[in-house]
Amino acid sequence: MQFADVKNDIAFRKIFGNETKKEILISFLNAVLKLEDTQKISWIEILNPYQLPRFTQSKASILDVRAKDENGNTYIIEMQVADKKGLDKRIIYYLSKGYAAQLGEGEDYHLLKPMIFIGILDFEFLQGTKYLSRHLILDEETQEHKLKDFTFHFIELPKFNFSENELKNRIEKWIFFIKNAPNLAIVPPNIDDVGLQEAYKEADKHAWTKSEVEEYEYAKIRETDEKTRELFLIESRDRQIGKNLIKLGSDDDFILSATGLSIAQIHELRKETNE
Repeated sequence: MQFADVKNDIAFRKIFGNETKKEILISFLNAVLKLEDTQKISWIEILNPYQLPRFTQSKASILDVRAKDENGNTYIIEMQVADKKGLDKRIIYYLSKGYAAQLGEGEDYHLLKPMIFIGILDFEFLQGTKYLSRHLILDEETQEHKLKDFTFHFIELPKFNFSENELKNRIEKWIFFIKNAPNLAIVPPNIDDVGLQEAYKEADKHAWTKSEVEEYEYAKIRETDEKTRELFLIESRDRQIGKNLIKLGSDDDFILSATGLSIAQIHELRKETNE
């Protein structure tokens, strides 16, 4: 077997946005939300099903996976590989926009259903060491949970460090799959959840079409190019800040604390500035 990197745009949508394998997304949601027995989600409608981009090397047509369960609750499941500026505000904006879109003109507010966001992040976003956190709107003093229609769940992959033989429950097995799939040669022996078993099958690139494999590779290239561009912009910004601080007479220690430059780079900038 050759498993795809689930964090890749194409792989993520193919696995979680698959209309013919809805048991995958149902299993994942039940694991993240810790739903058991009669509380389990048993049916979902995928609102933006998986499809390849219309043009090779173009951006994918969907940015996340959205679904609605039998109770009308809407889920937004999003994979983020880089810490984008304003991510926190964008998440709230997307949920608010989706929440308001539920009502037509003149319809009553009681028709509004909860919005649940699940962010899978390949970087550390929050304080603390927990790899899975849940965020609610609570009263500051009494902790009353009256405003229940917005819930945020964050999975921070760098904080998840379980080995294969340490996996005990469904959520641990799911996160291990998302983080480590491309490094595995076979399905771990302790995978007994049907949805997760299907996820491993869908992640096996040997079963993919030629077009899917090509788009997967293009997505990897786009991601690398974007990261390179971001690093270049950050370094360019830091160099300009460094030059300005040198002109203001700042010492090396202060410039180190204010930028991401090394001592060698700062000395190089001092030489350039004094020429």
